[in-house]
Amino acid sequence: MAEQTEGLYAAHEKVYPQNVRGFFRRLKWVILLVAYGVYFLLPYLRWGDRQAVLFDIPGRQFFLFGLRVAPEDIIWLSMLLFIAAVALFFITSLAGRVFCGYFCFQTLWTDVFLKIEAWVEGGRSRRIRLDKQPFTTEKAVKKVSKHALWLVVALLTGITFTLYFRDAPTLWAEFVTGQAPTVAFFTAGLLTATTYSMAGWAREQVCTYMCPYARFQGAMFDNDTLIVAYDYNRGERTKGRQPPTKGESHEERVARGAGDCIDCGYCVKVCPTGIDIREGQQYQCITCGLCIDACNTIMRSQGFPEGLIRYTSENELEGGKTHHLRPKIIAYAVILVAAIGVLAYSVATQSLMNLNVAKVRNPNYILEPDGRIKNVYELRVNNKDQEAHRYRVSMAGLPHSDYEIQGGFREFEIDPGDNLTVKAYVWVDPKPLEAERTHFTFRAERIDVPEGQENIVRQGRATFFVPERQL
Repeated sequence: MAEQTEGLYAAHEKVYPQNVRGFFRRLKWVILLVAYGVYFLLPYLRWGDRQAVLFDIPGRQFFLFGLRVAPEDIIWLSMLLFIAAVALFFITSLAGRVFCGYFCFQTLWTDVFLKIEAWVEGGRSRRIRLDKQPFTTEKAVKKVSKHALWLVVALLTGITFTLYFRDAPTLWAEFVTGQAPTVAFFTAGLLTATTYSMAGWAREQVCTYMCPYARFQGAMFDNDTLIVAYDYNRGERTKGRQPPTKGESHEERVARGAGDCIDCGYCVKVCPTGIDIREGQQYQCITCGLCIDACNTIMRSQGFPEGLIRYTSENELEGGKTHHLRPKIIAYAVILVAAIGVLAYSVATQSLMNLNVAKVRNPNYILEPDGRIKNVYELRVNNKDQEAHRYRVSMAGLPHSDYEIQGGFREFEIDPGDNLTVKAYVWVDPKPLEAERTHFTFRAERIDVPEGQENIVRQGRATFFVPERQL
């Protein structure tokens, strides 16, 4: 008798999600429309003479409506990433994987691709039959049409992404005429390919195998976390799932011990990852709530109470109570509010001018023929305003010294969002100095401040170096 062996990997079975109507399906469509509206329309929103949202990589600056973010504001990005992480932990601990089910890009784009598929090929049963039937002209037309529409959505997604990095109308014209930068074509092509493959082909496999969140989310769950769950006690009772009996009331069904689940399988058919929620909590579940809509539809049609599948917690399923305000949730909320407050304060109180002072250390000092010591510094003045301004640079706190700004001038104009780097030469008579290193400051101020407004002044600390033998 030949020995039978199993393969290392099970063959993937394509998931054919069925359409469903209900509260959570409507909620997902509303969120999708808002998300698509923001993503696809935001690059065309103007703010003065530029885009409202523009990531100017060559200019090393980002514009978010009236806010300009410069490289030195990297702390804002760090704070934003920290806030996003804490918010994810907070939401997951409170309500499970609702981010995956409603807001994740993979979910949003997959929903649209599935809608296109259903529109072209028909409902779930028709799509299954179409895939099984021999290759015909009808099948070819439907498949080509579906993939063509997928590619259109994917291409618009890829091109729209590049519009955030350059003036949108200009870049569109360059795309049409073939004059767009190579990096723009490459980025749009890469996003087109990944969107088409992930939302059209991979679908639930991204959530199941590729997304790390599916693997570590369980570490943030507890018995009070809200999850989409099947009420096993109510659905099974003592005699398990049974099809409905004609003329039997719900009370009579309960009395004879039959569960409310009629084993229709509708909850499985609508699941975008193809799982059976009745088998308990599974990491593939993205908490989208579509199985709730499906089950509630069946419960209403049978005259049974809704909520056999619902958002609930392990404690509630076991007859207890869900505790929403618990130490972990409160801690996350406090940290989240504090982090948002710090970021908001930092943005609201940002300076429209920065002064950075750097010592030129090669050489560290220069011995002049007249006995004086010269140090060289680089001064960078950043104009973070969106208008051009004039600035004056000066020095203070270093006795018996003299200084000169590169070019022989101490006042200059800087364009909006630009910066100017100049060298400052400082000479000191070393005889009165008592230390090898002496601290002093450079000072930069705006000199075109309108009357009645507070002047903007920034100081940068510097150190003057003198060889020890000169003291």
